[in-house]
Amino acid sequence: MIDLFSDTKTKPTAAMRQVMASAEVGDERAGEDPTVNRLVARCAALLGKEAALYLPSGTMCNEIALAVHCRPGDEVLCDVTSHIIGFEGGGPAALAGVMLNPIAGTRGIYTAAQLKEKLHVDRPYAPRQRLVEVEQTANLGGGAIWPLVTLREVAKVAHDAGLATHMDGARLLNASVASGISAADYARDFDSVWIDFSKGLGAPGGAVLAGSRPFIAEAQRWQFRIGGAMRQSGIIAAACDYALDHHIARLADDHASAHVLAQGIAQIPGLQIDPASAETNLVYFDVVRDGWDAERVAAALLGQGVRVSTMGMRTLRAVTHLDVDAAGIETALAALRGVLATA
Repeated sequence: MIDLFSDTKTKPTAAMRQVMASAEVGDERAGEDPTVNRLVARCAALLGKEAALYLPSGTMCNEIALAVHCRPGDEVLCDVTSHIIGFEGGGPAALAGVMLNPIAGTRGIYTAAQLKEKLHVDRPYAPRQRLVEVEQTANLGGGAIWPLVTLREVAKVAHDAGLATHMDGARLLNASVASGISAADYARDFDSVWIDFSKGLGAPGGAVLAGSRPFIAEAQRWQFRIGGAMRQSGIIAAACDYALDHHIARLADDHASAHVLAQGIAQIPGLQIDPASAETNLVYFDVVRDGWDAERVAAALLGQGVRVSTMGMRTLRAVTHLDVDAAGIETALAALRGVLATA
């Protein structure tokens, strides 16, 4: 199986498994796991923040951040394609009790001017605007990278209005590798930020949320509250630590594979893509052949041993990662050509 469904499909490498097996562990919930403690210190430095917290998932990072920054009834401003809107099981409403006010950006990226248009003076009959959220890279935007200047302009508008800022950094390191801009520079003007280890970095799980010391202290309370505290979690934190040493620079390989895949798709009749849209490791393309839709193409590909995800009636997504090499990309393209050549 050539699994391009998501970069979450990666499996730990043999070397990563060896590190996990020999990890020094302790009671993480009591702050006694040395491997976890080392990881969060590294991530805080990587992201330019005072402190950090190891959590089971990126979704939990988002949900805890919303709960810490906001109070029930508050409003969060975010792009209409944001992960917190469509992919977290209604958690913002169910857990933090917040309202989400979507901004119609371009490829998941909105401007400071668009944000400013959404702001209003505080009035008792309207929800209190409390937080501005961005997603770097923008998943439903095709892995688009927020320009640094746009992030800083958006953060300034938010802070000038008295709002906090949060960055969903699930693929922040993809943006950093592709642009050459450090993760800390991208996150500089955001009050909280997190990175995921179970996507392109190839660990079996875990994410790290970072911010100020008071923010992380309150985040830890929420970690306990919703069952995110663990025990000997150094076993999986060791995989994350290994990924920081060995799997960041190689994200460029995934981006190169995505570019090859996008260029190949552009040459297949019945499919449509702008190859330049594949900025990182996400490749979105449309089915334009009469009588075919995304579900039909995905099912036919699966029969050929290639898995992609459907993102709409006509749209498919393929995600490159460390478990799919150059030969796998060529095999996937051959399968696409064969499927679309079918009468």
